[in-house]
Amino acid sequence: MYGKFSLFPEQASSLAPHIDMLYFALVAVSLVFVVVICVLIAVFAFKYRRRPGNEIAQEVHEHHLMEVGWSLIPLFLGLILFAWGAKLFLQIYSQPENPIEIFGVGKQWMWKFQHPDGRREINDLHVPTGRPVKMTLISQDVIHSFYVPAFRVKQDVVPMRYSSTWFEATEEGIYHLFCAEFCGTEHSRMVGRVIVTSPEAYQAWLASPLIEGGSPRDAKMMNAGRGGEAASMAAASDPGAKGRAVMEAQGCVACHQVGNTTLAPALEGIYGTKVELENGKVVTVDDNYIRESILQSTAKIVKGYQPVMPAYQGLVKEEEVKAVIDYIKATSGSKK
Repeated sequence: MYGKFSLFPEQASSLAPHIDMLYFALVAVSLVFVVVICVLIAVFAFKYRRRPGNEIAQEVHEHHLMEVGWSLIPLFLGLILFAWGAKLFLQIYSQPENPIEIFGVGKQWMWKFQHPDGRREINDLHVPTGRPVKMTLISQDVIHSFYVPAFRVKQDVVPMRYSSTWFEATEEGIYHLFCAEFCGTEHSRMVGRVIVTSPEAYQAWLASPLIEGGSPRDAKMMNAGRGGEAASMAAASDPGAKGRAVMEAQGCVACHQVGNTTLAPALEGIYGTKVELENGKVVTVDDNYIRESILQSTAKIVKGYQPVMPAYQGLVKEEEVKAVIDYIKATSGSKK
């Protein structure tokens, strides 16, 4: 809980108990081996010390059963822990069903979040209990790390690439949100709160006209960050409509549309497909490929087209890029 000190953070997500159980098992196995080895070292050092009548060590014949035992027992324990950890790893990195998808941007030195309906927050993150939350994250400048100790969630957030993680909060309350990667002179100030409420309270918060939480400084930074974005982005709640509005505002639809593919391929239905590039490589159209194609348009040229598209690096915001990606996903019937 926010402001509460304990030796270990409380378990406030569905994954936290499983991660803690594996951690304590690793600690317990390590302690057993440390104790056994230290005790044997002390006993053998005393029993077989040099003394009159025992100046020269005697040859000791091997003990096959003992040698097999101290090899196989640690092997079996290691395999058990490996299988346990692998199962938990797959659980952590598997796509949850029907998640709330929240987009986050890390920048020096704050966190910006956008909910599916367009609601935005800075340094605060509202989520409900009992519902998986998928975080799609990217950095605007340097490497950051999204870290919520109570959820046992830590995900590096790097520039020029989307990364994702998920959690399901189980306990209502306010929890610490940190940047766990040194990111500059004010790294220690890059903190926030995860505010977990009931599903009903979360829906009421989404419908409320006021921005809850955050400091006046955060509110000022949020308002300043809205300049230059397409007006329809703030008003529309449909991801496809927001992305379409951004494309129209930037003039993208003049080339990227069905029936007019002379200069550029149509974007409808392209998400998840494979395209061949001029260099012969075949790539999958996913979030990172689309983002790179928007910001660095000449990085990967599709075969049969010329590098005539301008680069939009510095001209569009990360929220706008994400809206375009959501639009392309919507036209392809994809929710990944």
